[in-house]
Amino acid sequence: MALQFPHCAGDDDPGVLAAWLRLVLIDDLGSAACRRLLERFGLPGQVLGAPVAALRELLPPQLAAAIAAPPTPALSARIAAALAWAEQPGHTIVTLADAAYPPLLLSIADPPVLLYVRGRVALLQAPAVAVVGSRNATRQGVEHAGRFSSELARAGLTVVSGLALGIDAAAHSGAVDQPGSTVAVIGTGIDIDYPNGNRALAEHIAGAGCIVSEYPLGAPPLAYHFPRRNRLISGLARAVLVIEAAAQSGSLITARLAAEQGRDVFALPGSIHSPLSKGCHQLIREGAKLVETTRDILDELPAYLLTAESSDNADCHSANASAQDGKEGGTSGDAHLVMTAIGHDPADADTLAARCKLGPARLADVLLTLELEGRVEMLPGAHYRRLG
Repeated sequence: MALQFPHCAGDDDPGVLAAWLRLVLIDDLGSAACRRLLERFGLPGQVLGAPVAALRELLPPQLAAAIAAPPTPALSARIAAALAWAEQPGHTIVTLADAAYPPLLLSIADPPVLLYVRGRVALLQAPAVAVVGSRNATRQGVEHAGRFSSELARAGLTVVSGLALGIDAAAHSGAVDQPGSTVAVIGTGIDIDYPNGNRALAEHIAGAGCIVSEYPLGAPPLAYHFPRRNRLISGLARAVLVIEAAAQSGSLITARLAAEQGRDVFALPGSIHSPLSKGCHQLIREGAKLVETTRDILDELPAYLLTAESSDNADCHSANASAQDGKEGGTSGDAHLVMTAIGHDPADADTLAARCKLGPARLADVLLTLELEGRVEMLPGAHYRRLG
């Protein structure tokens, strides 16, 4: 779809935004019908002022009449609530005609007419990788999601996910404080806390990253919202990484949408005995690229997507990186602590955390750096041993 709108200062006028809201909040209209109307008549003000007879050429009579009629009190209240929400600091409503609308979404089959955004709107246009997976993830899967996402965001890529429990939450947590930061695409109204267990994480993302929804204020977590939400997760990203997914999971829907949208699909393999590896293995059989390290993803992306900082961070994980403990970077004093704590017998992450007195995130970061430098390896069961 290639809708074109003239962008001018008037697009930021509350009256213009009210017209967009009035159009999209009409019950049963839907985004596809909205886009047909916009393509035929122009901006929402022109749609709302079109003759009923012309509207009926595209819509059922009752919908044409609803557009032509003055807004009902209930619709006026919803428009007023959305405008009041948008006036709050850090809140933005982005329309198809807005210069801030993410260009990658314009290329998908069903781009939303408007987006409700909390946080850093500019992240919607940043080069991004989606990281998705099981809500019922294993501890190892959660660690992988956090570590991969942290590395990707440190390389300057924005990590997109769905703010669900499990892999999504770990991906956001790993990326949110890194330079690329994170975008959470949700399947409810943006004013709804869901899932409740991620409320604190959502607030962190709203401050340091970005939360986005196509659903109106107050929209509950209905089951059919989430498959539609998935098309935006893949649509905002240049590639999708799947970490732990059952054979019939929403993550596979996201991966297939990504393939249909022309995005790269990556999958992290796992144990042949784990049900949560079956989805990833299926994707690999279907052509997804097998991933073992962050470098496997970075090497596949065009160089122009990565910032200068990304190159510096990638270099620090290469075999040529300095291996002197006590220096700045990945092989720091913390790395020395971890190497000493591993000793000559394999140890799991919990044991290493207790020995080193390091937090889980910092320990995971150091272990990943040491793995990429070839100084430790991870064994089955998430145990680590020294090499050399």
